[in-house]
Formats: sequence, C-alpha cells, structure tokens
Amino acid sequence: MLNFISIVWGIVTLLFAVICLFPLLGWGNWFVILFAIVGIIIGVFSVKKGGMYLNIVALLLAFFRLIIGGGII
Repeated sequence: MLNFISIVWGIVTLLFAVICLFPLLGWGNWFVILFAIVGIIIGVFSVKKGGMYLNIVALLLAFFRLIIGGGII
C-alpha cells in the first residue's frame, strides 16, 4: 500500500514540478520540495522503491529550477 501511495505521490509531485518550470510559477517549486521530501519518506518505508525515485527526480528538478531562477542562493 505504501508503494502505491509513494508512486501516486511521486507522479503528482513530478507533474507539479514540470508545471512550475513555466515563468512566473517558480514559487511553486518550494511546495514541490516539501511534497517530494514527504514522498521520499513514504518511499523509504515501502517495499519497492519506484515511488521514492520519482520523488527524488522531482526534488532535483525543483532544486535545479530554483538555482537557475535565483531562488536558492
């Protein structure tokens, strides 16, 4: 059950991270980081780690976008 929750959480977080790549939506990356961290925690406790990897990709994408846009100094 945790695996399913982690995968769904990762897909939603990844979709939100892609949406936040558009200009003027960069502020949403802060929420993506929080959601991705929660998804990673859920993924750690699941048997299969697929959802955890989706959340890690979303986290890296959000960090990348914030670094490019100057959100993280």
